[in-house]
Amino acid sequence: MAFSNYKDIGAVLKEFQITYTEANFIEEIEFTISDYFREDLQTVIQDGVPNASEFSICENLIYPVLKEVWKCYRRKFVLWGHKSLIYDDNLSGFPEYILAKRSSLGKVVFDQPYFLLVEAKQDKFSEGWAQCLAEMVAAQKLNSEGQITIFGIVSNGKDWEFGKLEEKLFTQNKNRYFIQHLDQLFAAVNYVFHKSELLLNELIAA
Repeated sequence: MAFSNYKDIGAVLKEFQITYTEANFIEEIEFTISDYFREDLQTVIQDGVPNASEFSICENLIYPVLKEVWKCYRRKFVLWGHKSLIYDDNLSGFPEYILAKRSSLGKVVFDQPYFLLVEAKQDKFSEGWAQCLAEMVAAQKLNSEGQITIFGIVSNGKDWEFGKLEEKLFTQNKNRYFIQHLDQLFAAVNYVFHKSELLLNELIAA
């Protein structure tokens, strides 16, 4: 079943026997945002229609934020957009964005492990988390090291929600982040990238 067929997070939790909990696990790490980025984003929000579709949300609101943070981590990670992720017939599809280890064979090689899955939704956060969690389960199963923490983000461009999957425990961050509060949002995204880098370093050292 494709990721997009999952509509209810409760059904995903039950199917894969995952426990659900809520806690504020995000530890914000300050990120310096350029004036150009702030001005450009404000222009898009003020004069454009960035939330006209899920594709538009991705292109105008989600990817620019992810890309800005990813540039600081690009030596170790590749940020893939709309790349197929396939574990089996029940777990397959095209997450909006995947943060994966940069392969020693070159940037064009889609390499394990996978650390972050991002799903864009037009205000359908419950449905978004059902799909995102299914994607996180697939990433967990595909990773050669099954105990890697997988992070997830669901966003409609303006509101951002964060979660993480550790073995059979899914934790949803209680606090949402908002594009209107850009410094806090970037600090949250930076935390996820930084934590992923630490996890990757641990794998390399093991």
